[in-house]
Amino acid sequence: MKNSGEAKRRHTALRRAASRRRIGSGSRPALALPRRRCRPRSSGSPARPSAEAEEGGAPPAAPPCCHPWWSSCSYPNGKNDDQEPTAMKNLKSFLPKEVFDAITARQQESDTLSLDFFRNHASPSWKTNDLVTEKSMDVDDKAKAEISLPEHDLPTNRSPKDPDEHQADNAAKVARRKLRETRREKRAMDLVHKDDEAHVKQENAAIERSKAVDSAVLGKYSIWRKENENSDSTVRLMRDQIIMARVYSALAKSKNKSDLYQKLQTRIKESQRAVGDASADAGLHHSAPEKIIAMGQVLSKAREEVYNCMAITQKLRAMLQSADEQVRCLKKQSTFLSQLAAKTIPNSIHCLSMRLTIDYYLLLLEERKFPRSENLENPNLYHYALFSDNVLAASVVVNSTIMNAKKPEKHVFHLVTDKLNFGAMNMWFLLNPPGKATIHVENVDEFKWLNSSYCPVLRQLESAAMKEYYFKADRPTSLSAGSSNLKYRNPKYLSMLNHLRFYLPEVYPKVDKILFLDDDIVVQKDLTGLWDVNLNGKVNGAVETCGESFHRFDKYLNFSNPHIARNFDPNACGWAYGMNIFDLKEWKKKDITGIYHKWQNMNEGRVLWKLGTLPPGLLTFYKLTHPLDKSWHVLGLGYNPSVDRSEIDSAAVVHYNGNMKPWLELAMTKYRPYWTRYIKYDHPYIRGCNLRE
Repeated sequence: MKNSGEAKRRHTALRRAASRRRIGSGSRPALALPRRRCRPRSSGSPARPSAEAEEGGAPPAAPPCCHPWWSSCSYPNGKNDDQEPTAMKNLKSFLPKEVFDAITARQQESDTLSLDFFRNHASPSWKTNDLVTEKSMDVDDKAKAEISLPEHDLPTNRSPKDPDEHQADNAAKVARRKLRETRREKRAMDLVHKDDEAHVKQENAAIERSKAVDSAVLGKYSIWRKENENSDSTVRLMRDQIIMARVYSALAKSKNKSDLYQKLQTRIKESQRAVGDASADAGLHHSAPEKIIAMGQVLSKAREEVYNCMAITQKLRAMLQSADEQVRCLKKQSTFLSQLAAKTIPNSIHCLSMRLTIDYYLLLLEERKFPRSENLENPNLYHYALFSDNVLAASVVVNSTIMNAKKPEKHVFHLVTDKLNFGAMNMWFLLNPPGKATIHVENVDEFKWLNSSYCPVLRQLESAAMKEYYFKADRPTSLSAGSSNLKYRNPKYLSMLNHLRFYLPEVYPKVDKILFLDDDIVVQKDLTGLWDVNLNGKVNGAVETCGESFHRFDKYLNFSNPHIARNFDPNACGWAYGMNIFDLKEWKKKDITGIYHKWQNMNEGRVLWKLGTLPPGLLTFYKLTHPLDKSWHVLGLGYNPSVDRSEIDSAAVVHYNGNMKPWLELAMTKYRPYWTRYIKYDHPYIRGCNLRE
C-alpha cells in the first residue's frame, strides 16, 4: 500500500507538471493521449483477468500500472503481444509511421512512454514554424511555465536540445516575426495613404460637379468644402451656450433660484456682446475665450442645481417654434424689401436723368440729331436692338460693345425708350457719342401701330380684371397678403419696352439680322461672330440654361392646362433672353409675331403662365431656337454668388439677371467691377449727381 500511495503521488505531480508545461508552451497544445485506468498492483500474486474476460465477452480488466502516466501494461496470459493497449492503437491511428516507430522503440528500451521524448524527437514534418519558444515568451508566461521538480521525478532518458541549435532557431523566429511586423505596418500605411487619396479625389470630384450646377444654394456654407473648414466653430459654440443659458435661466426663475438666474443673465449679456454680428471666428471679440470659460462654469453649476430633462425638452421645443415663426416673418420681410428695392431707381440715376432731360429740351432742333443716320437701314452692318429706360445701364451696354469691337464703325445701335427718358437718352449719347459707331434713339410711345387693337398685352391691361390684379384698389393690409403677387406687379412686366422684342420686324423692317441685348448685360468680347453663326433655318439663336432637372419648360408653364400639355414637352430645355441673335427673314416667313399673339390671347386669365416675357418666348420660339455655345452668354450675376470666375472672364457677355442689379446697392460686390469699369465717374453729370464707384 505504501508503494501504491507513492506511485499515486508521483503520478499526480507529473500530470500537473505536464499540464502546466502545455499551458506555458503556448503555440500547440500537448497531445492528449487516451490512457487506460490502472489498478494498483497488490503485494500478492499478480492480478488475473476474470473468466468473462478470458472468454472474450468483455474487455480485460485493467492491469497494474507500470508507469504513472501512460502505461505499457503487461497482460497476463500472454495477451500483451497480440492485444495492444487502447492508447497505442489510438496513437498509431493518427501519428506518422516514423514517429510511431520511434515511440515504440523508446518504449521497448525504457518500458515508459515519455511525452518529452516525443516532443524532442518528433519528425520534422510535425514541427511547426511558428512555435513560441521560451525566449520569445513574456516574463509572466515564463514564470508560469517554469516548473521545478525533483530530479528523481523527471524522466531519466530526456535529451535536451543543443544550446547552439536553440539560439539559431530563436534568431530565425525573431527575424521572421520582425519581417511580418514590418509587412503589417507597411500594409497599414498603404491603406491609410490610399484612404487619404481617395478622400481627396472624392472631394475634388464633388467640387467639380457643383460647379456645373447653376444654383445659388451652392454658394452657401457647407462643412465639407475646403474653404469653409471650421471657420465659425467658436461662434457656433458661443451661440449654443447662449441658448442653453436661456433655458437654464427660465428653469432657475421658475424654481426661485434668484442668484443662479442673475448669473445666467449676466453671462448671456456678456456672450452676446462678445459675439456681436460675427459670422466667423475672426470677427469675435478678443475676450471671447474668457467668456466661453465663464459661461461654461455657470452652465455646469446650473446643470447641478436645476437640471430636468423633461423641462429642458419642453423649453427647447418652445424656443424652436418661436424661432421658426421669426424666420418665416423675416423671409416675408426680406422678399418684400428685395422686390421693392429691385423696382426702384436710385436717387443718383434719377438725378442724372432729370438733368439730362432738362438740358436736352434746351437744345435747338438741329442740335438734337445724330450723325450717320444713313447706316440705320444698311443690312451689311451689325445691328443691335436695345430697349431700356435706364440711362446709365444703356450707356454701359453701348460703351462695352464699342470698346471690345474690332471694327466699331460697322456697328449700329437701335435704342428705344419711353417718353419720360427720351430726352435723357438723347442728351447722353449726344454728349458721349459711341466713337465711329452709329446710334439712334426712339420713343416707344410714338409707335402708332402699337395699340390695344393690335397688341394683346395692351388690350389685356385695359380690362378691369387685369387692373384689379396689377393695381389693387383694396391694398393688402398685411405683409403676407401683398408678398404673394408683389413680384408680378413689377412695372417692367407692364411696360411695352419689355414686350417690344416680339415686334422686331415691325420696328426694323429693313434689317435682316439683329442682335437683341438687355440693359443689364456687359459685353467683354467682339460679338460680330454671332452674325456668322448658321442658325439652320431657326429664328432665334440663344444660350440654353437647363441643367439635369431645372430651367425646363415645366418650370415656366402650366402643364395642367391641356393646350400646354398637348403641344409642348415639359422636359424641353429652356433658354435665356438677354443676348439673342434673330434672323428677321425667317421671322417673317414663320410669322413669329402671329404665334406670339395666339398664345398671349389664350393667356388672358393667366392660365398658361404668370407674367414676364420668357414663358411666351419659350412658346413662340418652340423648336425654332438654335443653341449657342455657353461662352457667348454667362448668366446669374444678379442672383448667384457662386458663378465660376473663369467662366465670367472667358464669356463674351455677362448678364446680371435677377434682383441684384449692378446699379443698385443690392448688387454683389465681387461682380460689380465688371460693370463699373465702363462708367466715367469723372464725367461732370455723373459727378454732379454723386454717383460713386
